[in-house]
Amino acid sequence: MTNRERILAILKREKPDCVPWFGDLAYWLDYLQKDNKLPEKYMKKSTARDSVTNEGLASTLMGEGLQKLHKDLDVGFYLQGYFPFKIKYEGVKVTETIDSEYRVTVIETPFGDLKEVWKYSQQTYSWAPKEYLLKTYEDLEAYKYLYEHTYYEPDYELAEINRDSVGDNGVVLCYLPKSPFMEMVALRAGIEATTFMQLDAPELFDEVMELIEKKHDEAAVIALSSPAECLMIPENITSEVVGKTNYEKYMRRYHEKWTSRIRGAGKYSFVHLDGTMKGLISELSSAGFDVLEALTPQPVGDIAIEDLHNWVEEGTIIWGGIPGGYFSDQISDGEFDEHVIRVLEVMRKEPRYVLGVADQVVPHSSFERIKHVSELVKQYGKYEIQEDLQ
Repeated sequence: MTNRERILAILKREKPDCVPWFGDLAYWLDYLQKDNKLPEKYMKKSTARDSVTNEGLASTLMGEGLQKLHKDLDVGFYLQGYFPFKIKYEGVKVTETIDSEYRVTVIETPFGDLKEVWKYSQQTYSWAPKEYLLKTYEDLEAYKYLYEHTYYEPDYELAEINRDSVGDNGVVLCYLPKSPFMEMVALRAGIEATTFMQLDAPELFDEVMELIEKKHDEAAVIALSSPAECLMIPENITSEVVGKTNYEKYMRRYHEKWTSRIRGAGKYSFVHLDGTMKGLISELSSAGFDVLEALTPQPVGDIAIEDLHNWVEEGTIIWGGIPGGYFSDQISDGEFDEHVIRVLEVMRKEPRYVLGVADQVVPHSSFERIKHVSELVKQYGKYEIQEDLQ
């Protein structure tokens, strides 16, 4: 079977020949490009991405080169961190400047200006917030004005390229917007400021949450109509930050609404859960997602791989298993093999698992270790034969 046939079998709740292996390589590819370590044969750049806010990791890698890399590494393709819409503003001035160290966004509104600063880390090859856009509840009126003047346009180019090039090696996946609460926590304010805004101005905070959901619904409709076969809400959830109370109040409705609509469109719904799981994994499963993606088991996460199935509903697909840091040279070959084999021993028991990275292959990982996963899958990932006891 091909990688595409394997993953489609799992999504349809059927049994392929072995456990599918699909890895998120975007972060690693971003590092390779920045350090000029990506072989030229895999490169194909595009100048069509007009804003860093609309770029996924490694989004400049497209088409045959990207797919050749995945095939050479023998890893299925599914994820490029891509929102299939452009964010536009009317009646509000948004200025974005970026250099090798800082990304600064300034938003001018009649209710005051908002400013955010993200700093690039040369050590981790990633951006982190140095100054959030929203600091206190006093920023909510300006943020509300921003969303009142936000609209979206389809941007299907990358999805179409992937659809035409992925072939038998995988599927096309695009992002919906985050839920409004995770937009605040992960990107705009952080958990501390978000918590204080809830306490200091609860009515205004809830009003802004409702407005964001309305606008995110508009973008989600565009994503639903994209060429993608799979659609993910990229929440970046970790349960010690969100918690059950905030999930039930601010996130469940959004999740249930869009898992239902995604299923109605004949597509598959994913959610990204890449932190601690015990506080939210059951809630996400009950919200109707087909796939819980990037699950990180012990010893990095908080649930053993053998126990994950006990935390989710019977039809939920479990995707993940290999912590991203395990691909680094800080983990010995023996320890890496031992962990992957342990994960495969669980996953080959029933066709509800996809072996994946939790959540991304880290910078400085070797081509050889990524390629080695497929060798382990071929040796240890074939499904157990169920004896007929009748």
